[in-house]
Amino acid sequence: MPAIFDALPGIEVPVGAISKSLAQMWTENAADGRPALEADDAKATQVNFVLHLGLNTTPEDAAQQFEIVVNFSRRTPSRIVVLCPLHADVPEPVMRAKIFGECFLGKSKADKRCVEFVLLSYSRSARPFLENQASICLSTDLPLYYWAHRFSATGKLADYRYLLGRAKRVLIDSAIEPADALGYTWPNPSAIRDLVYCRLLPVRQTIGQFLAAYAPATLVDGLQTVTVTHEASLAAEGRVLLAWLRRRLAACGARSDAFEAKLAALPRGESGSLAVSFQFAAPARAFRWSGDLMTGHALFEADLGSGRTRLAAAVSLLPAESALSEAMFF
Repeated sequence: MPAIFDALPGIEVPVGAISKSLAQMWTENAADGRPALEADDAKATQVNFVLHLGLNTTPEDAAQQFEIVVNFSRRTPSRIVVLCPLHADVPEPVMRAKIFGECFLGKSKADKRCVEFVLLSYSRSARPFLENQASICLSTDLPLYYWAHRFSATGKLADYRYLLGRAKRVLIDSAIEPADALGYTWPNPSAIRDLVYCRLLPVRQTIGQFLAAYAPATLVDGLQTVTVTHEASLAAEGRVLLAWLRRRLAACGARSDAFEAKLAALPRGESGSLAVSFQFAAPARAFRWSGDLMTGHALFEADLGSGRTRLAAAVSLLPAESALSEAMFF
């Protein structure tokens, strides 16, 4: 399989000349002969961002995640370091580097924003020097955010103590990471953010806003079962949505042992993406929300003591770059 480093854009430079090469990237003439931007235009950086591509990342996947970070950086100008491990040791050089830059206009023509990428490919023998090299590429006066993507084992990720310890947020996606990722004893557990939970923000908001119209006691009185059903590809989203519902119902006064929480896959052939239903002791009382992410349509059906309600709504997941922002800043 080709190295993920080779699948990503950028100009290869000597590892020892990264800083010099970045400066030259903004001051030398562009390849097509047009004047390049002055160095001062590249200094609107707000955060440090490290994208660490694990050994389970394919070249195609790496290119997709790189594009997500580019889109994110258009909203939040960043100094970005992309770490690309090799599956085996290689002859010299054990570490290679690329640089990549992009500039674009913000809200006006005078609002020029530029971002810088440093890509580092490293073999196993270079692992002891990786975090030191990454730290050199980062701005010392800006907060660090660390996204670990498709690691083969949580223990291997936990070895990166410098990045995990310094990062203000550590982003993981529980839909694709090892099963123990969320329960692992991290150096700073409060920094961990799950991108699945962040992607669900529009779903959590629409359900929460609907249920907020009812008194908390109305939602938990006689509640027997809470069920979340999901299509096969959204098993992680279903799991996270059910855990969120349990926490919110507990905040409404429901005891954890007073109702059953169930997670189930949608039957084959049944349309839809996610669904939530509450069953109560009184047969006349019910709540159901169903959403189809393919069509963007959702439906509320409820009777919680004040008459039957049927309400159409929209449904979506947050775009990947917006989920990054949600995980990092909220």
